[in-house]
Amino acid sequence: MTDAAQQAERFRSTFTRIADEMRKLIVGQDDVIEGVLTAFFAGGHVLLEGVPGLGKTMLVRTLGEAVDLQFARIQFTPDLMPADIVGTNIIHGDEQGRKAFQFRPGPIFSNLLLADEINRATPKTQSALLEAMQEQHVTVGGVTHPLPQPFLVLATQNPLEMEGTYPLPEAQLDRFLFKLKVRYPDAEELHTILDRTTSASAPHISKVLGNASDVLAMREAVRQVPLVREVQDFAVRLVLATHPTEAREGSLAKKFVRYGASPRGAQALILAGKIFALLDGRYHVAKADIAKAAPAALRHRIILNFEGEAEGKTSDEVITEILAA
Repeated sequence: MTDAAQQAERFRSTFTRIADEMRKLIVGQDDVIEGVLTAFFAGGHVLLEGVPGLGKTMLVRTLGEAVDLQFARIQFTPDLMPADIVGTNIIHGDEQGRKAFQFRPGPIFSNLLLADEINRATPKTQSALLEAMQEQHVTVGGVTHPLPQPFLVLATQNPLEMEGTYPLPEAQLDRFLFKLKVRYPDAEELHTILDRTTSASAPHISKVLGNASDVLAMREAVRQVPLVREVQDFAVRLVLATHPTEAREGSLAKKFVRYGASPRGAQALILAGKIFALLDGRYHVAKADIAKAAPAALRHRIILNFEGEAEGKTSDEVITEILAA
């Protein structure tokens, strides 16, 4: 077996073991588990959308247990302030009575940060995550504080039509590698959930990755997967087709899209495509890998115009048409 094949097999084995551990608690959400782990090993953040009670918080907590990383949770509420997230400077006195400012870090200083119901907080508080998500550090009182590595934000949000929610600004949405939709379980899955959560014994989650360096090594392995120009060109054309100025005449993108996907969308397609290739036992990316990543990577980066919203169109419909063409 070549080194490339061994590397692909090692990655697939670790990925599968973590997913199996998460399935002990999370029922019927295999595509969401795969999407979260894909973003995790690509080094990107995830936005999970679904109504309350579908296990979004449990999913993130289970991932933290399986990879043995520092986990923190912030419940976003309308009265949450930016300092409650990033931390603040406090006055600290020593034994000689001298006083100085001392930085007290907030919950953002963790490896896995669960931003629960992020769209219930005001835009000012939501924006506190922007610098951390892109630059991997926060600035308080003019001093920059690096965040522990790896750092991943997994944010949950309620559908916008629910009461008491604030839409996330486009700039913040673009920071998320994936947007995943958590669906409601069917009858059989609901029975399984009840069997696991209302009995005397709870499933035990085993640790698969022991430290942060293992995660960083796997992320580096993902980036080393080769990509031919033809497949990269497919990703570029896919992203450009979401822009109304580039879309073909008569298409949904031409008629109903105000802004298309950003270059970050192309980066998400490539990184996710490399992971899907490894999971398929290949050490090269195919166009099918890019197409598989397209809905989760692009749906939150396509902004519909007024006509599109009025007619009830969705970004998923735009992506489906582009892939079909």
